[in-house]
Amino acid sequence: MIDRYAVIGNPVAHSQSPRIHAMFALALREDVEYGTILGRPGRFADDVKAFRQSGGRGLNVTVPFKLDAFELATQRSERATQAGAVNTLKFDRECVIGDNTDGAGLVRDIQENLGFDIAGKRVLLMGAGGAARGALLPLLAERPMRIAIANRTVTRAQALAARFEPHAAGVALSCGSYEDAGGPFDLVINATSASLSNVLPPLSPDVFAKGALAYDMVYGERARLFLAYSLANGAARAADGLGMLVEQAAESFFLWRGVRPVTLPVLAALRERDAEMTALNAR
Repeated sequence: MIDRYAVIGNPVAHSQSPRIHAMFALALREDVEYGTILGRPGRFADDVKAFRQSGGRGLNVTVPFKLDAFELATQRSERATQAGAVNTLKFDRECVIGDNTDGAGLVRDIQENLGFDIAGKRVLLMGAGGAARGALLPLLAERPMRIAIANRTVTRAQALAARFEPHAAGVALSCGSYEDAGGPFDLVINATSASLSNVLPPLSPDVFAKGALAYDMVYGERARLFLAYSLANGAARAADGLGMLVEQAAESFFLWRGVRPVTLPVLAALRERDAEMTALNAR
């Protein structure tokens, strides 16, 4: 029988995950089927149970169910435990293994695809929600010189810094408001939801060091405002989160299948499709 996987979320019809995993499976000659599940708020466990009973082997989990997936998991990876959220489930007999591949996908995109070495760098992480929590442990593992967490609500930034302080091991970990973030920074990561509303966080234009990389976890048109602002105020390069999406999917695929996909051809295909859609909409 074909092994079945899916992404569950609400909404979920827009997800790129089926296309990404189809390309992974084709390239690796893995006999898998990947679909979408429109999850029901308050019925997440029931929807997962139904998928497992139909032969499902694993799930990607997106908004708004990452906390539900965390609670459902009977075994969690360290990065899922520290993030407090799960975006990947693997079903192994009665065991439900929960992982969080977002941060690993972010780091791999920055270092492997963009060629930016995080070690020894000054990093500004904007936001203190789930996206920032998922990113911190993998970022700390790369041993930057410093990570500053900036958030509108300073107490949330403080709580996040305190949570990850035991993992800092020589990395200067600080927190505060956008106004007192300090700088300049070599890597500025937007882990807020501001881009989803087409607004900018209250970021000083002085935060970008010479040669800085600006990175928005959001991808596509929604990231354009932050990336344009960054380039106009001193960043040398700017990237959206499409590469992160592909890389976190590859981490999930590896967890499920034990083989790691080559991601660059998939990322190039997605970029080409985005360019084609932009040109089509401009006509």
